[in-house]
Formats: sequence, C-alpha cells, structure tokens
Amino acid sequence: MKSAIWYRLLAGRFVTFGIFIFASAVAMSSGLLLLPMTAAAQETTPVQQRPPALQTGMAHAGVPTSLAELVREAEQDNPEIAAADHGWQAATHVPKQASAFPETEISVQQFAVGSPRPFAGFSNSNFAYIGFGASQDLPWPGKRALRGKVASLQAESLREDSDAVHRRVIEALKVTYFRLAYIQQTLGVLQQSDQTLSQIQQVAEARYRVGQGNQQDVLRAQLQHTKILQELVHHHQEEGQLEAQLKQILNRPQALQDIVAEPLSPTFLLYSDTQLLQLAEEKNPDIRAKQQMLRRNEAQVELAHKDFRPDFMASYMWQHTADQFRDYYMATFGIRLPNRGRQKAELAEAEQNRLQAAQEVQAEVQGVLSEIKQQYVLVRASEERLNIYKGGLIPQADATFQAGLAAYQANREDFETLLGNFLDVLNLDLEYRNELAEHESAVARLERLTGVSLP
Repeated sequence: MKSAIWYRLLAGRFVTFGIFIFASAVAMSSGLLLLPMTAAAQETTPVQQRPPALQTGMAHAGVPTSLAELVREAEQDNPEIAAADHGWQAATHVPKQASAFPETEISVQQFAVGSPRPFAGFSNSNFAYIGFGASQDLPWPGKRALRGKVASLQAESLREDSDAVHRRVIEALKVTYFRLAYIQQTLGVLQQSDQTLSQIQQVAEARYRVGQGNQQDVLRAQLQHTKILQELVHHHQEEGQLEAQLKQILNRPQALQDIVAEPLSPTFLLYSDTQLLQLAEEKNPDIRAKQQMLRRNEAQVELAHKDFRPDFMASYMWQHTADQFRDYYMATFGIRLPNRGRQKAELAEAEQNRLQAAQEVQAEVQGVLSEIKQQYVLVRASEERLNIYKGGLIPQADATFQAGLAAYQANREDFETLLGNFLDVLNLDLEYRNELAEHESAVARLERLTGVSLP
C-alpha cells in the first residue's frame, strides 16, 4: 500500500511537470511565456522551512525497534546460528565414543559329528560339543585416551566455529540495520528538503512575475524537485530490500510488518589499536578455532606414533560335550602387530596436517590483525569526519544558505548560487548520516574481529 501511494504521488508529479513543459513549449513557439502560477506566488513569499541540517528525518510512523531487541531475536531464531550450535553439540558426544573400549564379542559354537544337522551326535561322540565364549580387543595403553583427546579438540574447534558463525550473523544484522536506519532517516530529510525547495520555487516564481528573475530559475527548481522524487524512489527500493534481508536474518516471514530502525548515534571507540589487537589474539573465534585444530593435529601426530605399538586380543570359551564327559575351558591371548609401512604413511600425513594447521593459524592471525588495523584506522578517521561535519561543514553550509536566501529575496544574489547553497546543506546532511552508518558498521566489524562487545 505504501509503495502504491508513492508511485501515484510520483506519477502525479511527472504529469504536472509534463503539462508544464508542453505548455511552455507551445507558448514559446507563439512568442508567449507561460509559468504555472498559484495565488500565493503573486507576491514574494518568504521561505519558512529551514534546510534539513541534522533534522531527525523520521519518515515512518511506526514504533522503532531497538538493535538490542533484534540481536536477541537473531540469537534465538536465526537458523545458521542454530545449525552451528547443533553441530557443536553433536561433536561433544564423539570423545566418549572415541575413547571407549572396542566392542566385546560374544560367540556360540556347536560342533557335530556324523551329520550336518545341528546338535546331531551331540551325546554319542567325544568330539561333538557346544561352546560359549567372549573375546575383547585391548588397545595399547594410552591409545584410547589420545583418541578421546583428538575428538575433544575437534569438538572445541567446532564450538569456536559456532561462536564465529554467531558473530558473523550478528555483524550482518547490525550492518543491515545501520544501513536501514540511514535510508529511513534520509527519506524524511529528502521529504523535508522537497518542501523547502517548493517554497524556494515559489519565491523564484514570484520574482519572475515582477520581472526580477527569469524562467530558467523556475525550471531549475522544478528539475531539482524531480531529482528529489527520483531519489525518494531509490530510497524506498533500497529500504524494501534491506527489510527483506533483516527478516531473513531474523527468520521472520517476509509478509510480516516492516521494521523501523532507531535514529543512529555515534559509538566512540574507547580502545587503542594495541588493545584491540591483543583482544583479537585472545578471543577471536576464528583464530581460536584454528588453534584448536592445531592442537588436534598435534594430538593426532602423537596418536600416530602410539599406533606403532601393537594391540592385544583376549578371549575365553567354555565347551560342553555331554554329561558323561568333562567340560573344556579355553583361554586365548593374541597380539595384533601393526603394518609399519601403513603406520609410517599415517605418521607422515599427520605431520603434514600439523604443519598445515600451524600455517593456517598464522595466516588467520595475520588476516585478522590486518583487518582490525584497517577498521581501526577507518573508525578513527570516521570519528574525525563526523566531528568536522557536525561542528563545521553543516553549520557553515546552513549559515551560508540562510544568508544567501535573504540576499536572493532582496535581489542581491542569483538563483544559481542559492540553489547551490541549498544543495550543499542537503548533500552534507546526507553525507553525515552515511558517514555515521559506515562508522557504526566498522565498529560492528571490530566487535566480530575482537570477539568482544565494544562499549
């Protein structure tokens, strides 16, 4: 419904603009000049609306949803986070399996004489018997513990991977939320700017009516008005796409009510780059996952050495022939010798996997530290730019526009300069809000990279 209203509004604007252009062309061909005049434009009209310098710009009447609420919802409902958690929980049950004794084997034997039928000749032959036994494989001492250690470290790596997935999802949620907040805030700014521009257009029309301006000034104002309408359409398009992305992250139905973001405020970083780098080395889940994999591969190397040791097998059987014969008791102890060629290859593989894991840890550390440094530089530079926008550029542009407006109404300044001053205020306001959204996104990336929530 909201999109349909905007499309009808846009169509109406274009129809009015097209009628004006067509009428102007016909009049100019007849030696006349026609302008779309209103009763309020018969005399000079002062502009009451100040330019949108750092206004709230809220274009939605809905209740804003805080980022903290959406983060909690994503933590509970996001399927990627849930899948990663289930994978880690499943891996926690593997160490007990890996360290357990091999299965005990129970056997029943029957030996017949003179006939293939079961139990034939059981009571009339010294050789026929029935027996019950059990056998158990016994790994070399320490092997089971090492296998459990390998599986436990694998589970720890998956736990860190689960934390990394969690932080990546929350980062994506925050970055999308910040962009949506920027789009929704600038929608209001553009609408208010369009109202201000309409009043400027009325002043230009009134000046032209009394012979103090020209038709080009009015046309320029109408052109800028159409550009703002076009920008509003682009903003609504991006707003719809961002809301769809947020609903996907939150696992919400796409038909559910749209999300209204809260106004953004800057989060100033309280950590130095050295502190952030230290936090990353200690808490970054991707680094910790790689470190756990390195420890797992080191334990796998130790296990490969241990596999050169033989395993054992013990069994016991009781045999019964008939009541007139004495029972038989048989105990067996065996040694399973390893294939040394195969074990050497297994050890070489484990050593290479360990070396690979060590290099992957180093590469992950370097990549994370480099990205932290880049994001830190971006955040610090962004903080300086935000201060320049808010404390210098925007107030200066606002003052220049107000002075130029008064000068234009007194016929001491041309319309082109006034329009340029108006666009400076509008563009600087939009740039400030975009810079603020990028700043908050960079802080969100630092939170993922360091593995902590930054105050």
